[in-house]
Amino acid sequence: MTTLIFLSVLGAAILHASWNALVKISADRFLGISIIVFFAGVIATSGLFWVGLPTFSSLPWLILSAILHTGYCLFLSRSYATGDLSQVYPIARGCAPLITALLSWLILQEMLPPFAILGVGLIIAGIILIAFPYGKKSIRLDRKTLIAAITTSVFTACYTLSDGAGSRISDNALTYIFWLFAINGWVMGVIMYFKYRNTAGKSIRQYWKQGFLGGLMQFLSYGIVIWAMSHAPIVLVATLRETSVLFAMLLSVVILREPFSKMRLLACVVIVLGVIGTKLG
Repeated sequence: MTTLIFLSVLGAAILHASWNALVKISADRFLGISIIVFFAGVIATSGLFWVGLPTFSSLPWLILSAILHTGYCLFLSRSYATGDLSQVYPIARGCAPLITALLSWLILQEMLPPFAILGVGLIIAGIILIAFPYGKKSIRLDRKTLIAAITTSVFTACYTLSDGAGSRISDNALTYIFWLFAINGWVMGVIMYFKYRNTAGKSIRQYWKQGFLGGLMQFLSYGIVIWAMSHAPIVLVATLRETSVLFAMLLSVVILREPFSKMRLLACVVIVLGVIGTKLG
């Protein structure tokens, strides 16, 4: 992994943590996510004439990814509706790299060097420490919320592999990125219209600033990740991206004044060591 890709993915992780915080723009979490995805689609649609049409070979991946992203939004919103953001986010993001690594090995036969494997393991361990700093005593989620958060991570791993493969097959990663976000935005826009037929327009007008900002951050954060996966091992990029959990925790300490415990400090150290391992790998 080159230094440019490494730093770009870390930047994407910061953006990802930031747009997730904006999901709370509405008391209805699914509506909040839908507005953000919709505006990301509006941004992408404006650039479609510039990037041209996607290749025929990338179309199945675009369709599959749109389905997987929709499932991700449904279960993520379900998790946020009944669980704390500080615990749902690490669980939803933390399981994904492990699932991605297993699927990448089984499906794409993508093998990592020893230092990279160590780095991936440390980042996952650090995320688990953030989510459960005191073991079972840390669990504040009911069973349905926990299952929804884990299911979210499965969708994350699947759409990551789908987009990684699709961007590699596409002649131009940018074309794939713009069409993916445009399709996702159209799909979520239609779902939002039928689900909130009487209030969708009012909600968009009320939250358009937050929605546009969140959509822009989502477009940039995952767009960078897709571009990176077209040039570097998918597992490394996907795992490094999940350092967003670390940035989300740091933001909660600085902005929300949440306590910074010894276990959180240990988690930070473990994740940083994992990041170093992925770079050396």
